[in-house]
Amino acid sequence: MIASEEILRIVNEGLEALPYDRRPVSLYEPIRYVLSLGGKRIRPVLMLLGYNLYKDHPEDILMPALGLETYHNYTLLHDDLMDNADLRRGHQTVHKKWDANTAILSGDSMLVLAYQRIAQCDAAYLPQVLDLFTETALEIGEGQQYDMDFENRNDVTEDEYIEMIRLKTSVLLACALKIGAILGGASKEDADLLYQFGEEIGLAFQLQDDLLDVYGDPKVFGKAIGGDITSNKKTYMLINAVNRANAEQRAELMRWIDAKTFDRQEKVAAVTRLYDEIGIRQLCEEKINFYFEQARQTLCEVNIPDDRKQHLRAYMDELLHRNK
Repeated sequence: MIASEEILRIVNEGLEALPYDRRPVSLYEPIRYVLSLGGKRIRPVLMLLGYNLYKDHPEDILMPALGLETYHNYTLLHDDLMDNADLRRGHQTVHKKWDANTAILSGDSMLVLAYQRIAQCDAAYLPQVLDLFTETALEIGEGQQYDMDFENRNDVTEDEYIEMIRLKTSVLLACALKIGAILGGASKEDADLLYQFGEEIGLAFQLQDDLLDVYGDPKVFGKAIGGDITSNKKTYMLINAVNRANAEQRAELMRWIDAKTFDRQEKVAAVTRLYDEIGIRQLCEEKINFYFEQARQTLCEVNIPDDRKQHLRAYMDELLHRNK
């Protein structure tokens, strides 16, 4: 059994060692650049931890795990382009460092590379792995479209939001764990439970992002807080604030949402104060803890000795207590 810190080292070294010897260099350099920017590497770590529940030597499935990380970063590259974001992890986004056409084409190539890397697994499991990954990739696109649709709506419900983040975020964590379990020879029941576990920690993880965007420490969080507030992003927090506000609070909230021009700091401060008054922080923290507790219970149901779950359980606790 290998701890998550060691698995993360294996993943990062694997990413650094990936060859890019095809031409033209101008197509592949942005891909190398994106994958060099760091990040938590949660998806490949989860895949290797899932495999390690059943078999030793998780490095044996490193290439499919790197494929999943390649896919994840492909989605970020295109998200940055759609959002016209300037920075990703403190560095210029690809469309800013190069241009939009490069971001589109290099992103498309990343998707193909992701499939190529994921396919480098035991042939006996390949159809199952590719079916799961393809279904997951389609769901992530659906989640992104819902997110875009929500931008033009002020009546998004909490259930709609939870389903959107399940598709956009959770299913890829679930996919990572299930592929690891499949390649490790897990039973169908265990593989399905680990998928459910991944969905639950994914929901908690995205709700943490919502919370940290408002209440995180900018020095630790890595970017200015309040981005979701200034862009009127339909988060769990904003949706519940609108639904739970009294008439006076709702009127003030809608004034800020409808304002075409505003002082950024003033809007963030005002909306955060309303969140405090309405009790939104506590509500979000309770929802995060609810999903983490569900995940704990689901992991307990996985039919392997408890000591083999220790590193996955420890990694889940790390995610629960993260501040960035």
